[in-house]
Amino acid sequence: MCCGQHPSFPSSTTVTDNSSSVLENLRLRLADTEARLAQARAREALLARQLLEMKRFLSVMEILEGYLKRRYRLQQQRVARLLSLPPPSL
Repeated sequence: MCCGQHPSFPSSTTVTDNSSSVLENLRLRLADTEARLAQARAREALLARQLLEMKRFLSVMEILEGYLKRRYRLQQQRVARLLSLPPPSL
């Protein structure tokens, strides 16, 4: 320090104001983070429900596929039998 200058220390009011603004900033950031987390959880729940619905739909489609394959094979066998019969005599 030269020429009678005193070191500048922040006053207690400045420190308190600064601490208050930092604390308020942290509270706002925490609230924002909590809101985004709630949104993410809601989105996750929605996606989980949609996935479950899709799995159920897929199960139904697999059951239908098996049923239709069996019906198709039966029809093929019927047609093969009909074609292998001798023609009716008139």
